[in-house]
Amino acid sequence: MNLTIRNARQDDSQRCMELLQSLASFTGGSTDPLAPQIFDQLLDNTRGEIFVAEGGGRILGMASVSYNLAMRNGGEYCQLEELIVDPAGRGQNIGGRLVEKTVEQAKLRGCAEYGLYLVESTEQNLPFYEKYGFEKVGSELRQSLRS
Repeated sequence: MNLTIRNARQDDSQRCMELLQSLASFTGGSTDPLAPQIFDQLLDNTRGEIFVAEGGGRILGMASVSYNLAMRNGGEYCQLEELIVDPAGRGQNIGGRLVEKTVEQAKLRGCAEYGLYLVESTEQNLPFYEKYGFEKVGSELRQSLRS
């Protein structure tokens, strides 16, 4: 199958929301009602980007990243926020190609570092990310700010 990795466009929104919902179902969460608005904001590539993997006329995967500032990095660093591959596209290295594209784009932007978080339901993905040069660094702590 011929696969194209490209930046998401406005007309990709519905399909990306479907993929996001499938990720939320897998991790035991739900899709935030503001997700479509965040999708729109990410299309300008200022605070982040969304990439899609398209094959056979259908979007088979999606990756979103955010670009954040940190003094310790002397500028921007990149954070993988979501990586989702449709079950019909699994086993075709779609996730790997999306990761490679996001890393390439972060380097082009001049990001000093690229990170991602694994939660309990995705810990089994550690070997996948290690294939692409990621190393386990430590634990993440979070605090919900929503009531």
